[in-house]
Amino acid sequence: MTDTNVLAVQQWVNAAYQSAPGYLRCPEDGSTGWATVLSLTQGLQFELGITPTVQNFGPGTFAAVKKRNLLPIAETNANLIRIYNAALWCKGYWASSDLGVWSDQSQSSLAQLFEDAGLVYGSQAWPHICKALMRMDQFRLVGTGDLAVQRLQQRLNSRYTVGLGIPAMSLVPCDGVPSRDLQNGLLMAVQFEVGVDLTAINGYFGPGTQAGLRSKGTVVPLPADLRYLFRSACYLSSPVPPGVEYAAGDIDTGDETLTHLAWLRAFQQFTQIPQTATNDFITWAELLVASGDTSRPGTATDGIAEITAERAQALYAAGYRIVGRYLDEHLPPTDPYYLGKALKPGEPRTILDAGLRLFPIFQYNGTVLANFTYEKGYDQGAVAHNKSVEHGLPAGTCIYFAVDYDALDADVDTSIKPYFEGVKAALAAAGNRYTFGVYGSRNVCTRVSREIGATWSLVAAMSWQYSGNLGVRMPENWSFNQIREFDFQPGWGIDHDVWRDGGDPGVSTLDQTIPEA
Repeated sequence: MTDTNVLAVQQWVNAAYQSAPGYLRCPEDGSTGWATVLSLTQGLQFELGITPTVQNFGPGTFAAVKKRNLLPIAETNANLIRIYNAALWCKGYWASSDLGVWSDQSQSSLAQLFEDAGLVYGSQAWPHICKALMRMDQFRLVGTGDLAVQRLQQRLNSRYTVGLGIPAMSLVPCDGVPSRDLQNGLLMAVQFEVGVDLTAINGYFGPGTQAGLRSKGTVVPLPADLRYLFRSACYLSSPVPPGVEYAAGDIDTGDETLTHLAWLRAFQQFTQIPQTATNDFITWAELLVASGDTSRPGTATDGIAEITAERAQALYAAGYRIVGRYLDEHLPPTDPYYLGKALKPGEPRTILDAGLRLFPIFQYNGTVLANFTYEKGYDQGAVAHNKSVEHGLPAGTCIYFAVDYDALDADVDTSIKPYFEGVKAALAAAGNRYTFGVYGSRNVCTRVSREIGATWSLVAAMSWQYSGNLGVRMPENWSFNQIREFDFQPGWGIDHDVWRDGGDPGVSTLDQTIPEA
């Protein structure tokens, strides 16, 4: 439906700034969206003397707002008042119907936005609020939102973004919904509490953060602020199978309640880390990033290199018990990007003879969205079936089809799901000899498993900064958690994976009725 106030905003901003250097017009359709708020951002920049204008509220714009240091109620530039009123309308707050007038309604709505963001009204927080006005982030609890999550979001804004002024932090949306922004904000708050220098805080789970957690994050009892962050991280990772919820009442208390301890044990069991029921480093790591503690042991590996008898023996001696290998490669040997990654004739037997098991992976150019259509899924599902038969893989084997990039939810809806529907149909047409699994981010694995029916998930956890891994719980059907890439031997790189107890058993025998390739 057309919002007449938003339509008026769009018509005004296009007319006012059509000649501003760099300005991009927004649609005049009465529907708020990124195009409209980014056009308002360009108008703001023009009024602050920034030229050419760009569709980004970056450090320069933030600094200019801070330097001007005028809340809208004290603003003398009529066009800036129009921009602030316009932004309130676009954010869903009532404002003045006359954009050039800062009314009591405008002031009341702005004060409400400060409160919704967890902030005290005033000039200290104004540059952050101004930036929030020029974005589509929501600061009111949405229908699927959670009050405990919203309180965490507001606390991050109040204590860390504005109160401490961590340079790398922006306001976290306060809609009560776990998100990438929330997980980044949580990690930066943890960095501060474990002693990372204010200017070095960046939301990266690097050596400094890990060292701080090992020294300050594992003490008992934890300092109050760090304890709150730890327990909030637990809440965000809840529930864990079989439906164990973290009690919201445990977030703010320092008591080692039975419910808190029981949830920790359930989480540690589900993610296959030691069941200590404490805030040890490995638990912190598992709560904060998808890869968790990358130094932890794992008994699975996958890679593109052929597993010879010598390599198989070396892997077994190092504690590995199952190997993931690619069924095929779509590029010819003459192509400059050819990897030679396809499973070689007789290689499955070599792997099994060394006491290892095998899990098959299929990937044809899975790093780009264009690969994912129903037709390509069907074609590749058929190839995967034929290659599996060719190598003597027994009935019931799970083949992992790869989504090897940071697929967004929109990509999953439009392309990834149709691709897996094609895979599913191809395997069914071939008699359902094999099942299909999914390789990808936590979000991709979860959605493909729930909505299309993937049997098992191979989680691309070492890409922990993927949007599909941040603020997303581990898929219930995870079987392999890919947490680290390293050179096992000079010139031979492998991925280090955690193999879940009771997960995909992999291939331990070959079908003797089919001649091995």
